[in-house]
Amino acid sequence: MKTRIPTKPLVALVATALLVASPLATADVRYGEPNFSTMVIDAVVARPLGLGATVVGTAFWIVTLPFSALGGNVGEATDKLIVEPARYTFVRPLGEL
Repeated sequence: MKTRIPTKPLVALVATALLVASPLATADVRYGEPNFSTMVIDAVVARPLGLGATVVGTAFWIVTLPFSALGGNVGEATDKLIVEPARYTFVRPLGEL
């Protein structure tokens, strides 16, 4: 039995990716007044990565909590592994990379 790869959805996905990637590749990422390109990059790329960093940091914080407690640096570990990624993801204005 032959396995067929559904080509129409694959072509649609590649075409959409190319249409979206073209403006993002030429986006002018700089500090200052955010524009459309920086807001799109922030919403599509940076915020999901920040959320992932927050989740992974929380997992590492839980695993290393006994060692941090023994070393007396629970607050520092919390700031670096949870608070900073969460602040980057949820607090800063959209478009400020």
